[in-house]
Parts: sequence; C-alpha cells; structure tokens
Amino acid sequence: MSAPLTTILVPVYNERAFVEATLRGVFASPIAKEVVVVDDGSTDGTTELLERLEPELGFQLFRHKHNQGKGRALVTGLTHARGDVVLIQDGDLEYDPADYPAMLKPLLHGRSAVVYGSRFLGPHRATYFWHRVGNGIVTTWVNLLFNASLTDVETGYKGFRRDVLQQIPLRARGFEFEVEVTCKLLRQGQTIFEVPVSYYGRTYAEGKKITWRDGIIALWVTLWCRVARWY
Repeated sequence: MSAPLTTILVPVYNERAFVEATLRGVFASPIAKEVVVVDDGSTDGTTELLERLEPELGFQLFRHKHNQGKGRALVTGLTHARGDVVLIQDGDLEYDPADYPAMLKPLLHGRSAVVYGSRFLGPHRATYFWHRVGNGIVTTWVNLLFNASLTDVETGYKGFRRDVLQQIPLRARGFEFEVEVTCKLLRQGQTIFEVPVSYYGRTYAEGKKITWRDGIIALWVTLWCRVARWY
C-alpha cells in the first residue's frame, strides 16, 4: 500500500527573503507530498522567485492578482489539494518542516482528524512579549467559549484530514482564519490534538506581519462563531 499523500499548503505574501529556504526545507522532508503554493499578490519580487523555483522544485503555483489575505490564500490552495491530509506551512521560516512527522502521526494513525503544532509545548523562542500575551488572551477566550483546553490557537502549523477541512465554510480573509477554523471545528465536536513543535519567531524588521489589530479581530470572530450559528 502506498503512503498516504499529504498536501502542504504554503500561503505566501512578500516573503522573498525566506520563501526559497522554506520551500527547500519542505521538499527535503521524506513524506509523500504535493506542495501547493499560493502567491497572495506579492510585490517584492517573491512572484518572480517562485516562478523560477516552480519547475526546479515541482510545486503547484497559484496567484492572486491582488493581496487578499492568508484566509483567502488558503481557500484557493485548498481547492487544488488532493492529499489525504493537509498541512499548512507559512512561507517565513518560523516553523520547521522537520516537525512534519510529529504533526502527521495522529492524523495518519486515526487518533484525530485535526492536529495543531503548539509553540508553547515545544522549544519556543518568543519574539515579542506582547505577542505571547495576546496569543494567551485569544486562546483563553476560545477555550472559555467552546469548553476547550488548547494552548496555542494562533499557531500557523495546523494539520487536517482533507475531508474534514473542506466541509468547513471559511469566511476569513486574513489571520482571523486561525480562530475561525478552530471555533467551527470545536462547534462541530471535533477534537483538536496538539503536539509540540519548534518555533523561531521573527521580528517586524524581518517582515513579521501580524499586529494587535489582528488580535482584536480574532476576539470578535471567536464571539461571532459562538453566538451566530449561521456564521
């Protein structure tokens, strides 16, 4: 029997300095995989770099003409996914593809349909104190409203059985994807399994994009997912 296929979804926006190293790390992983890259309207030369790397590495490349946000990039990528499971890999080197086996094990062994890579269970290097505080507030808010016990809702390392992810109606355009998909999975009664992963947080000077405004949006989306059953 052939190994289950994993789709690695890589949303990319203005990551010229990091995306090549990220993709080479992805392809170095010894798992059976397809790699789907979505260039979300980059303007810093990332597009041209991806076009050069595409025939060499063999990933599928899709483009948004204008920046639409991480959530929309992931929806675009998901429509082209063929794998039994889907892993999300940000293009900025903060997460290590060497953690794929740990992420995949619960999914491939039927322990869970959803796996999150928790930065706070593994060797975590926090870049900013207030980011860690903000993440704690958002995670606690999700746990409170959905009776969960997660440690890292905002992690960028998330893995899903593809059939489970594709049945979730995703409205998020930006980073609020992280709480939207979490809340809707919990609302369905899904168990989210967490595993420790490595994390190498970068600075704003290195291109980090998430801000306190995204935290406020996350809190609002979490509440909306709780009270508005149609959302």
